[in-house]
Amino acid sequence: METSQRDEQQRAAEQRRRELLEAADRVVLRDGPGASMNAIAAEAGITKPILYRHFGDKGGLYRALAVRHTDALLSGLRAALDAPAGRRERVEATLDSYLAAIEARPQVYRFLMHPDEGRPGDPGFDVGRHSAPLLRRMGEELALVITERVDLGPDGEELARAWGHGIVGMMHAAGDWWLRERPYPRGRLVRHLADLLWGRLAVSGERADGPGF
Repeated sequence: METSQRDEQQRAAEQRRRELLEAADRVVLRDGPGASMNAIAAEAGITKPILYRHFGDKGGLYRALAVRHTDALLSGLRAALDAPAGRRERVEATLDSYLAAIEARPQVYRFLMHPDEGRPGDPGFDVGRHSAPLLRRMGEELALVITERVDLGPDGEELARAWGHGIVGMMHAAGDWWLRERPYPRGRLVRHLADLLWGRLAVSGERADGPGF
């Protein structure tokens, strides 16, 4: 009986946390990096101390939102990699999946990657400490995909990790510049980045025991 009650309480707490994150999402979509704990608490219909009880501080809320959006982004990247198409087409689809995601929700992207824009000089929020883990996670995930799918020889795992983090860094830097300046349509940037990646990847074989790439 006690175990059942604890499970029910845990499910209720998880549901409440999801509801608070959805409220935070709505505020971030409206306010971008300027989203405040006060505004999020008001959107959720609670007081700020209750919000702190669930997430600790702005950093805790940021991390929870980052996990939520990174999970969705990684799901989109995996779907693009698994699409029934040629390798070049899948490379382009993967790049496009990332760029389309940040284009569709630029305020969320700015909140996650440039939170200092909302509160310049905020001494209580270290941008690099919070945003860098997102890029590292994406780099490790992409490295795993490359290791599973592409035969890169005896040093394949080492090379896949270098590629994974390098590709994510390229997507992030190029996407950040493109989102700010919009010098040309997204599809053109996709082709430019795919051209840059295509050299070694085009001539690498697929792993015999992998799902293909």
